Amino acid sequence: MSTPSVLAVVTVFSMIPGGVLSDMRGTQGLEAQQLAQGSTHLHRRLKRGWIWKQLFVPEEDPTPRVIGQLKSDSDRGEFTIKYILSGEGAGDVFVIDEYSGEIRTLKKLDREEKAFYVLRAQAINRRSNEPEEPESEFIIKVQDINDNVPQFQNEPYVFSIPEMCPVGTTVAQVTATDADDPMFGNNAKLIYSILQGEPYFSVEPKTGTIVTSWPDMDREAREQHLVVLQVKDMLGLSGGYSSSTTVTVSLADVNDNGPTFQHHLYTFAVPENAAVGAEVGRIMAEDGDVGINAKMTYSLEDDLEKTSTFIIKTDPGTQEGVVLLDKPLDYESKRRFVMAAEAVNDHPDTRFLDLDEFRDRTTLKIVVEDVDEPPVFLSPVYEWKVPENAAVGTVVGSVGARDTDTINNPVRSDSTKAFKIDPNNGTITVARGLDREAASWHNVTVENHLSSSVVVFIKVLDINDNVPRLARDYRPYICEGTQLIQLLSAVDPDDPAEGHHFYFSMVPEKHINPNFTIRDNQEQLHWFCVMAKKKKKKNSTSSNNTKELQ
Repeated sequence: MSTPSVLAVVTVFSMIPGGVLSDMRGTQGLEAQQLAQGSTHLHRRLKRGWIWKQLFVPEEDPTPRVIGQLKSDSDRGEFTIKYILSGEGAGDVFVIDEYSGEIRTLKKLDREEKAFYVLRAQAINRRSNEPEEPESEFIIKVQDINDNVPQFQNEPYVFSIPEMCPVGTTVAQVTATDADDPMFGNNAKLIYSILQGEPYFSVEPKTGTIVTSWPDMDREAREQHLVVLQVKDMLGLSGGYSSSTTVTVSLADVNDNGPTFQHHLYTFAVPENAAVGAEVGRIMAEDGDVGINAKMTYSLEDDLEKTSTFIIKTDPGTQEGVVLLDKPLDYESKRRFVMAAEAVNDHPDTRFLDLDEFRDRTTLKIVVEDVDEPPVFLSPVYEWKVPENAAVGTVVGSVGARDTDTINNPVRSDSTKAFKIDPNNGTITVARGLDREAASWHNVTVENHLSSSVVVFIKVLDINDNVPRLARDYRPYICEGTQLIQLLSAVDPDDPAEGHHFYFSMVPEKHINPNFTIRDNQEQLHWFCVMAKKKKKKNSTSSNNTKELQ
């Protein structure tokens, strides 16, 4: 190989970006390598070697074309040398003309799928079938074109920053990638810009870092911002590709608001009979913050009398102040309560407000409503006595009651018709005749229209208003020689305190058989009739506890 021809080959390689010279073999391998690297100074003359042309192919080219040529310096154009191609893509992607050594593409290539191919070439003498050159390995590079759109990674983007943060606070960094070759031109060189979100946010063009550009952004005014970012390849120059994404930026709450009552006065009404612990009413201090920053505690100052009749607690769900009754009420004693209520934030933050701005006060007015309370009877139970022969209209007794309300309530009786009551003064009188033997006790319930009641027990006292009688109709019979004929007994519906004492005697007016007489057995309160030749008389008198049975 002459020196001018070698220089011509070197000139071709130096003008082809990305061209690869695999090997130039001859008697001096080092000189061949220097020649491949573009050196114009040869230490030794090369006798034999490979001659290479173009060794790269642009991607996405659908037209088959010659991309290079393999040639031995012993090739004189007589077609005595046969060129053979093997390795990656040989036969299906690349094919070689066995006579000229030209390498041709067979189909369109995609650099993102495969960036280079490693192949091997041989030059064989057709007559001797011996290699003219040793087998050599070389590389065909696929040259990049801008055929990929940049893509954002890890979507969707949702970030949060605290409200009131200073200008320049970093929100986040978003990243896009481009499948094109970053080492070839500007195909994969990206630049970021903001399409929506100004003037609150800006983006660093080269890194995709989003920062705040508006001071004191207030969550209570606007809680969420949508920032639309765009990324372009080719450094944003015309003819490049672009894509966009949406970044959601939420403002996290800080405690930059204190509680504020919407009313200077809250008025509630509560009945005087409300139970201790009953809810009287609710008050609310507004706080623009949320969560822990809106938590507050309510308190009450005692009214002027220092009664501490009411307490207040915080409803954790609504942050309302719940006013509760803590002591019993009495309308007749106190009809109105006036006190101050205060709401204080639990977690003040003095970076945003002074400590006093985290509290507020209002006034509570609680009116006690009168309730028509039942009168209180002076005695829990009444017990009276009345003789059974008491005349209609006889006063049995009087029921007394105390009513603390301004209007007295009438009383009434729900008993039987034996008694009646004066609704104005509670006097109970006999309404009809009494009979102890029919009913010895009367239970009278006295009540008012509010169902307050008292029980009155009335005992009917016995008088001797019943005659004694034999316990049954006796029909005795006797046998000869018998002395005891019949055991007799008597009954009387009356019930004297000392008990009954009966006296038995024969009826004088009747024709009495002298063969019979009667004998008293007072211990057993009955008498025996026995035979006797002589009748024995016994005088008796009638009284409450002494009676004559004839």
